[in-house]
Amino acid sequence: MTTYQCPKGHESTESDFCSECGTKILGISEIPLVEKTITPTLTPTTTELCPACGAPREPNSGNFCEICGYNFITGAHGELAIAKPTQGADNNTVRQTITNNSHSASSILGWELVVTVDPSLRHPDSPEPPINQPPIIFRLDKPVNLIGRNSQARAVHPEIVLDFDGAVSHRHALLTLETDNTLTLRDIGSSNGTQLKAVELKPMVDVKLQDGDEFTLGHWTRISVKAVY
Repeated sequence: MTTYQCPKGHESTESDFCSECGTKILGISEIPLVEKTITPTLTPTTTELCPACGAPREPNSGNFCEICGYNFITGAHGELAIAKPTQGADNNTVRQTITNNSHSASSILGWELVVTVDPSLRHPDSPEPPINQPPIIFRLDKPVNLIGRNSQARAVHPEIVLDFDGAVSHRHALLTLETDNTLTLRDIGSSNGTQLKAVELKPMVDVKLQDGDEFTLGHWTRISVKAVY
């Protein structure tokens, strides 16, 4: 039986992804289980690994690690990289204030998402959208809800699963239920970004949502936000 050296130091029984943590194994030769004195030969590679979690940085994946949120530009780790909106910030790109309406935030019982495929969002180089894809409704029942695609190898299992859209990152964005019953959206360094009211969101910045807001992501995915009273 042979093992393979994981970039994070584990001995993996699988040659492609670490059997312990799911990190992709790149260019590392087999290590016999018995003959521990044999030094593994490293194959030259240009793939950059995240210094925080060891995950490989895929080409065109943005400035943030898709697994742990590490900022490759500033060196900030995970939650420390998140900038909170300031009072003088531009409302169109950083935050959206909840407008006065017939319902107050305290009367909100919960939030729902309605996910639809909108062919009008398709880019010329995007694949054809699914045909007759019915709307998908998600009820937000956790304080923090991950939007993305499932990955068994990386142990990524989002609350809002968008496996039908290949342009959605495995860890794309977060929806957070605040203590005052409001809802915030945060792009967490996705490869293709998130747009709210046709404005690209800045990565790692919280944006307030209100009842009826819509945001788009991936090839042709549109998500409507509904408050439940």
